Amino acid sequence: MNLQPLGDRLMVEVLEEAESTVSGIVLPDTAKEKPQRGQVLSVGPGARDKDGKRIEMDVAEGDEIVFSKYGGTEIKLGADEVLILRESDVLAKVTPRTTKNSRRLAVATA
Repeated sequence: MNLQPLGDRLMVEVLEEAESTVSGIVLPDTAKEKPQRGQVLSVGPGARDKDGKRIEMDVAEGDEIVFSKYGGTEIKLGADEVLILRESDVLAKVTPRTTKNSRRLAVATA
């Protein structure tokens, strides 16, 4: 079955968190936090404004995002589970980290 999100909704594959702590303690399922990171699988066309024009979505397919802990609806597609979220449930996009040294270097050479 193929699904296409409608309006300002997006379909997300939830990225599982580590099953052990930094010190190596394995966490049982009951002690784990609900995941809040995922990868966008598909995006709806966007919401409509008061004039009926589409408002472009801020996220695209393939983006890694952070979303609200209890947002969205979980759907099972065969063996996979996906999450359907509203764009308002997305808190941030994960971007490559830049180091402070590279910022200083860019300013110094400019």
